[in-house]
Amino acid sequence: MRKKLAAANWKMNLTVDQSIVLINQIKPELIHLNSTPYTQVLFAVPFPLITTVQNLLKGCLNVFVAAQNCYQKLNGAYTGEVSAELLESLNVKYVIVGHSERRQIFNESNSLIKEKIDILLSKNISPIFCCGESLEIRESGQENEFVLNQLEESLFHLTPNQFKNIVIAYEPIWAIGTGKTATNEQAQAMHKFIRSKIANKYSNELAQEITILYGGSVKGNNAKEIFKQEDVDGGLIGGASLNSKEFSNIIKALI
Repeated sequence: MRKKLAAANWKMNLTVDQSIVLINQIKPELIHLNSTPYTQVLFAVPFPLITTVQNLLKGCLNVFVAAQNCYQKLNGAYTGEVSAELLESLNVKYVIVGHSERRQIFNESNSLIKEKIDILLSKNISPIFCCGESLEIRESGQENEFVLNQLEESLFHLTPNQFKNIVIAYEPIWAIGTGKTATNEQAQAMHKFIRSKIANKYSNELAQEITILYGGSVKGNNAKEIFKQEDVDGGLIGGASLNSKEFSNIIKALI
């Protein structure tokens, strides 16, 4: 049985005090996760908030604090960067890599993301690998080829045992922060395509174990229908995760 995840990506938002208020508002909803070991909630927070949020969530089962990025080297003279080694020492179990904002704003390539994935796996941290196409690529009908190329260049060098630790987040770039959302059929079609390519590369058994999230303007009022799709295992949630009511409703939709 594969895991279902509601992963909050706070991006570059919230102060310490604001994060305390938000987590305390959401915590009552997290108690429902105690009896559902295959359902998890993640909070991917800015680096300075990791310990604060971890402390707030102590005692909450199946709830984890994730990081939003890491550097591709274990350590060294890289001023301003954060290593997987440091994140491991903080007991961080998940890290987002390859988010469209990292790709677009910071020009991160598939090969660079591959390096980050290898570093994270060497420290027993599960990468949440983001992939997805722009509106131009979607309208040209090349979305499958584009996403497959991302998978091939960043993930398909891994062994089956390594691949088991990957979470994939499909995020159509045209549906991030725009208010647009892929239809349920579009989301399911891409998730099914991704799973089929994993099966072709590795095995159907492994493909069925991999959690694939949808990321793109998921909100409390549309999450239930999106999560009902056969190959959608939850969501990577941006703006809605900063609103306690919205994110609580998304967690309810997942459970």
